[in-house]
Amino acid sequence: MKLSIRNSWPVILAALAAPIAAQDLRSERVLEDDAVEAVSSPVSEAFSDLAVTQPTYPAVMQWNVDSARALLRYAEGIGAEGLIPADYQVTQLRSAIDAGEGAQLDEQASRTFTWLVEDLRDGRTPMSARRQWFVVDPDADLLPTGRLMQDALTSDDVAATLSGLNPTHPDYAALREALASAGNDTRRKNAIRANMDRWRWLARDLGGQYLITNVPEYQLRLTVNDQIIRTYRTVVGKPGRTATPQLAETVSGVVFNPTWTVPQSIVKGEGLGARVLNNPTWARNNGYRATRGANGYVSVVQQPGPGNSLGMMKLDMPNPHAIFLHDTPSRHLFNNDNRALSHGCIRTERALELAMTIAILGQGATREEAVDISRSGKYTRVPVVKTMPVYITYFTMGRDIDGNLRSFNDIYGRDAPVLASFNAARVGNRARVTSEEAVEIVDDLQTT
Repeated sequence: MKLSIRNSWPVILAALAAPIAAQDLRSERVLEDDAVEAVSSPVSEAFSDLAVTQPTYPAVMQWNVDSARALLRYAEGIGAEGLIPADYQVTQLRSAIDAGEGAQLDEQASRTFTWLVEDLRDGRTPMSARRQWFVVDPDADLLPTGRLMQDALTSDDVAATLSGLNPTHPDYAALREALASAGNDTRRKNAIRANMDRWRWLARDLGGQYLITNVPEYQLRLTVNDQIIRTYRTVVGKPGRTATPQLAETVSGVVFNPTWTVPQSIVKGEGLGARVLNNPTWARNNGYRATRGANGYVSVVQQPGPGNSLGMMKLDMPNPHAIFLHDTPSRHLFNNDNRALSHGCIRTERALELAMTIAILGQGATREEAVDISRSGKYTRVPVVKTMPVYITYFTMGRDIDGNLRSFNDIYGRDAPVLASFNAARVGNRARVTSEEAVEIVDDLQTT
């Protein structure tokens, strides 16, 4: 049976709220039904519309004085959105309005409007200042500037068109409200502005149903229609080369009782291969199996079990970084205040509960099937019919899991370049994709 959140919300909450011990296999805490209907579709589904050739629009359109004045008022008040009025040539626009309708006004108003759209839709921060940000924002394709300008001029409502570009997530509204009340606290205002811009780096609509984790907060949220259904403490990458990158990926399946293929840096570099081959009793007790090829190449795979480095589950979300969410046998680490301890992947508490919930929400398994699979002890990948977006974000100010606006430690030092970009001249023609290296995570070991 399929549940509609709008009609069956109390039932869903009741099913999720039932008690369960950590990593227990009882199923009361996961959904009783096979799927949840979200109000809006995940962002990834919107890309199917882009296969059709998009129309082209002129860069300069005809502006009347009234629309230009509305644009000027909006640009002058853009500080409320954490942006800088001077970036949008308000003085030149005012002069063009005074000169009256004609080519000068058309060019200047079109330029101001275009720059406002780019910064409100995509973020002001250039890609070079978004460290380890590998998210590709679809909004420039879904909401092309030319179409927006045409809509604004046709509707005679410039302000509504531009305001409609603001992120829909409630945290953006909370930051906007905090900025309005920050007074003369420059440091706080700068932090708020930086984190408001980070919301623009993501898709405006994150989807009706998604997972989102804020790395500095060490928390993962399961969110449906912008309501938090479940929260999970996390362990994230250590600062440095193994820092967790920022991604927007898709869960395509849930792996129960995963195996772990040990990287050669450990098999050969740390001598694990020789130890497994030479000490079969130790290897068996720790779940390792080794094979030696004709050329002497040794591979080692850790079998499913409670001591497996990936624990009892992982969410399959293919990406070039080999980053995913998974369980861990070192669950005591979730009690630490500082949980930047992994080699990049994200470990989640109550991971088996999360795995079963995603399998059910994704229509990959019923509750009973998910419980049976998890108890089997056998490697099983459950593909999901309804895929789910996963956003791995980095906010140093935002609402915590209790809904309170607070600051989080900048564990990777990623605020400084964003703040510096706001103190520098606006960058036009910004890249949409980072040029940074995608570092594959190859040794996400247990941390003791």
